[in-house]
Amino acid sequence: MTGTVGSALTFIVETLLSLLLFVFMLRVLLQLARADFRNPLAQAVVKITNPLVLPLRRILPPMGKLDTASLVAVVIVATIEVIIVFALRGVYVPNVFVWAREILLEIIRAVLTTYRFAILVYAILSMIAPGGYSPVQSLLASLCEPVLRPFRKIPSIAGIDLSPLWALIVIQALLILLG
Repeated sequence: MTGTVGSALTFIVETLLSLLLFVFMLRVLLQLARADFRNPLAQAVVKITNPLVLPLRRILPPMGKLDTASLVAVVIVATIEVIIVFALRGVYVPNVFVWAREILLEIIRAVLTTYRFAILVYAILSMIAPGGYSPVQSLLASLCEPVLRPFRKIPSIAGIDLSPLWALIVIQALLILLG
């Protein structure tokens, strides 16, 4: 698809598929972070992702504390995204190993992008309403604190916690390395 209309359509489809992958990835990351799923935002994520996760859960039992159905749902959504975006761009992929690599890279990018967005919002909220409570802030704290913990060992400057900045720099560098 060429031209301005084709580029706009590709952008819209790619953005919507990326948002869908973001929601599924958020479900997995919130489970791994042991977030409070009574939180209204977490309930919205569950409600959006349940149509795919619940049928998968009937055939895929959890492995310990790992929800395999949610992980498989992430892989399915990432695969659909890669296939559709490549088709819209007219990209030919020669073999299954290249497909697998592209899907894995898309999942890794989704994880890093999810954390980049979450840490940025978490840092902004902590500046606007320090010590306050909101469902978003609570969920972001459980998601971001494990990632920020190693960066908190770096001394603050003039009493300002720069751990979100250091984490965002590392995440962006990793995204650049992935290409």
